[in-house]
This record gives sequence, structure tokens and C-alpha cells, in this order.
Amino acid sequence: MPRGRPRKQQRSVLLKSAELIGWAIGGIEREIAQTRERLAALTAQAATLRRRAGVRAAAAASSAASAIGVGGSGGTGRKRRRRKMSPEARKKISDMMKKRWAERRRGK
Repeated sequence: MPRGRPRKQQRSVLLKSAELIGWAIGGIEREIAQTRERLAALTAQAATLRRRAGVRAAAAASSAASAIGVGGSGGTGRKRRRRKMSPEARKKISDMMKKRWAERRRGK
């Protein structure tokens, strides 16, 4: 008989591991259920506040929220306009960068 601690059987280790994973999944599912309940309560509260404030105020709030990116749908807000750089400005920046890189290469 070998000395020391008896070795664990691979099967028992796997069973304990599966048991731990099952507990973790159960905990996660409980968290999901609680989060859904909380979301439903908050949605109901928001609906109550909208009714109190009136439809006009709710519409203004929802449009303001979508403009700053709050809300579930995402992408419903207006696209940001990009500024167009004139060809002269592009050339000026290009020349400045070429000059900086040339100075940097000379410095090494």
C-alpha cells in the first residue's frame, strides 16, 4: 500500500465540479429573474410617471434620451455630421507632418 494521502478518483472530482457548476448556474438564473422583476417594476414606474407628466412631456423626454444615446433601441438617434476638411487644409497638415517626421529622422 502506497504511503501518503490517498489519490482522488477522477470521477468524484468531475462530479464535484459538475455540482459546483450547477450551483453557479442556479445563482445566475436567480440573478436574471430578480433583474427581470426589477426591470418590470422600473418600467411600470416610468409609465406611471409618464402618465402623470402627460404625453407631451414624455415625448420630449424620450426624444432627448434618444439624442444622447439613452434607451434600448440604439441607433434611432440622428447621425453626427462629420466636418469636411478642405483640400488646402489637408495639404497643410500633410506638409507639417512630413516636416515633423523629417526632423525626427534627422534627430536619430
